[in-house]
Amino acid sequence: MKAHHSIRALALASAAWTGAMAFPAFAQDASVPAADTEEAGIIVTARRREETLVSVPIAVSAFSGADLERGGAIDISDLANVTPNTTLEASRGTNSTLTAFIRGVGQQDPVSGFEQGVGIYLDDVYLNRPQGALLDIYDVERIEVLRGPQGTLYGRNTIGGAVKYVTKMLPQDFSLKLKGSYGSYDQADGIISVSAPIGDLMRVGGAFARLSRGGFGKNLTTGQDNYNKDIWAGRATFEMGGYGAPVLMRITGDYTKDNSNPRGGHRLIPGQASGAPVLDDVFDTRGGLVDPKQYVKSYGLSMNLTAELNDAVTLRSISAWRKDDSASPIDFDALPAVDVDVPAYYKNEQLSQEFQLLYDKGRLHGMVGFYYLDASADTQFDTRIFTTVAGLTAFTQANVDTETYAVFGDMSFDLTDQLSLSAGGRYTWDTRRANILRQSYLGGGSPVFDGAGIPFGAPSTNFRGEREFKKFTPRFSVSYKPTADHNIYASYSKGFKGGGFDPRGVGTNAPDLNGDGIRQDSEIASFLSFAPEQVDSYEVGYKGNLMDGALYVAVAGFYADYKDVQIPGSVACTVNVGGVATPSFCGVVSNAGKARFKGLEFESNARLGRDIFSGGDRLNLQTAIGFIDADYREYIANIASVPTDVADYRRVQNTPKWTASGTLSYNVPVGDGSLYFGSTVSWRSKTYQFEIPNPYIDQKGYALWDASLVYTAPSDRWSIGVHGKNLLDKEYKTSGYTFVAANPVTGAIINNAAGYPTPSLGKEGTLTAFYGNPRQVFVTGSVKF
Repeated sequence: MKAHHSIRALALASAAWTGAMAFPAFAQDASVPAADTEEAGIIVTARRREETLVSVPIAVSAFSGADLERGGAIDISDLANVTPNTTLEASRGTNSTLTAFIRGVGQQDPVSGFEQGVGIYLDDVYLNRPQGALLDIYDVERIEVLRGPQGTLYGRNTIGGAVKYVTKMLPQDFSLKLKGSYGSYDQADGIISVSAPIGDLMRVGGAFARLSRGGFGKNLTTGQDNYNKDIWAGRATFEMGGYGAPVLMRITGDYTKDNSNPRGGHRLIPGQASGAPVLDDVFDTRGGLVDPKQYVKSYGLSMNLTAELNDAVTLRSISAWRKDDSASPIDFDALPAVDVDVPAYYKNEQLSQEFQLLYDKGRLHGMVGFYYLDASADTQFDTRIFTTVAGLTAFTQANVDTETYAVFGDMSFDLTDQLSLSAGGRYTWDTRRANILRQSYLGGGSPVFDGAGIPFGAPSTNFRGEREFKKFTPRFSVSYKPTADHNIYASYSKGFKGGGFDPRGVGTNAPDLNGDGIRQDSEIASFLSFAPEQVDSYEVGYKGNLMDGALYVAVAGFYADYKDVQIPGSVACTVNVGGVATPSFCGVVSNAGKARFKGLEFESNARLGRDIFSGGDRLNLQTAIGFIDADYREYIANIASVPTDVADYRRVQNTPKWTASGTLSYNVPVGDGSLYFGSTVSWRSKTYQFEIPNPYIDQKGYALWDASLVYTAPSDRWSIGVHGKNLLDKEYKTSGYTFVAANPVTGAIINNAAGYPTPSLGKEGTLTAFYGNPRQVFVTGSVKF
């Protein structure tokens, strides 16, 4: 980490301020208890103050921890099934790396150099990298999903949306909760949550989880379980103040270790050299790469301080440090041959500091803030294609550092009791520094991965560079509330995501613009770098509580102009190594000129009946529908050194046109306890995995069916439930890898004489898919003391 001393001093000053004052904190923005949400209105903090869903002029979905637990939610990817126009899934060969898209905006590639399009926040701390961001759901107060650009209310600006994971505040009395699950594929989970008071003002507590499951399939080469789960996780918290006191301090440390086996993909075509047939079970694989042994470690420490200076002004500080390390043996071809094998290390670290000054009195509400982030993302990987040239390896080491400052603010003024205007703005300074080395080896892998290879020629990339990006992004909204139960709003916001450097680009492939036969640093920097993204987003919506609160409805229409869209990808290429044209793997980043997104979203929660058979019976229906028309208006690709607009042949990835879900639930008293039954059906239309359509890995529309049956004893002392996920055992693809020859304009796959796609890298051909979880049934039980 290379944070400036002045910024470190701010973080230390924040800590000193803690000791100087008796702090009660609202760090995690605690909401009302789950039992009260129906009558009081679900409380969210999308605008950094507590408001009901109806009051917030933003498209936001909120899920209470109690509802998530009752529905058997496993990790945050489950939310995508019931949230409009949202994709949250494991990134290809891992359990813990997150791929997230909201309204067509996101980021699929987890390598250093690329920012996320969707921000993930853990107790208001922005997670700068996607490794370890696929958070398991335990000890959670609620999760909020905000759609559209976020910049005037959040420390780190995000261009597509945000997912806020809010953990529970410690109770004032001693508490102990034990929860266990057991189910199909030898699923065995255990969670312990405990807290205790220390005097009248202080509390300590924590939650510790062991999450395990056998594989859905097998690696037929190594004998390992495929798609298994082996996770240890914990979170410890110290709190002082809160619960009516004017100051709250919350210090939290968390740790997660994922020892799961690497997820091997399913080959969709026979081996072109070996003739290996396609396996019958989509969860089986034959990948032979086992070194390095896969793991993901992520951990962090945060301190959240809140002080109510008076009845109108609140001061808040959020200080955090996070780090994650992971190792992944990525076997692209999913065969024993060393055809396209990529062992990789990822090391990420971040230090962030945020200050907020909030004002809430009379007709004026809002905040101003300052944010600083110093983050490093270091990646090392081999690309081994021994079947092409014996022992040929391209090693890449890419260190990309991000330093960003921002000042931001958002104020809302109530012109009347019904009409409010909001205006906000953000000025962001982003600096990217890159140090990229690419070296070819012969005779084996690179020394970093204990290979026997020796350097082959000079480095094809040996680059250091820096770029700075500055941008002002405004936001405006108007909200009309004819009554407290209805809100009609319109908003405009500009989103921004800084540019950077592609860590996989090859410097010797940069064009010699000066014509002097020597590629200058400026030419290489221009070739490896990519421009910032920006989006102009417009939204109109209505939210309302109807029929005396029996029906909640939220409708939103949006339109977005998206410019300079960053499209990272990897392709087969030829690299000049020591005067020898050598086949290899190269990163290619396109700034697609223009895209346009427009769509509609509908969410509702209807209490269909009450006291149907006896006192307290309740029938509920929740629905979520999303429609998006997302297409590229301009997409310039370099075809045979000629800039060519290929927009007609490109699609927006991970963005189905339709998403829909319905959850029918029924609560009935059983003695002094209660019985809950819930059933959810969700549907997604056709999904393109990449910008170039691919009939092998693109997923046609499909539906999933989940169900839960839970009994809760009187006073919530214990509960037992049975949960079913994907009950119809639907097979569906979530991601994939492709290295086959295709028409550079249309993307149409080129077949060889045998009728199979022609390999573009290696001899076997790479068309590999990863799949969503099959049918799972498990029992859960919990007890509180």
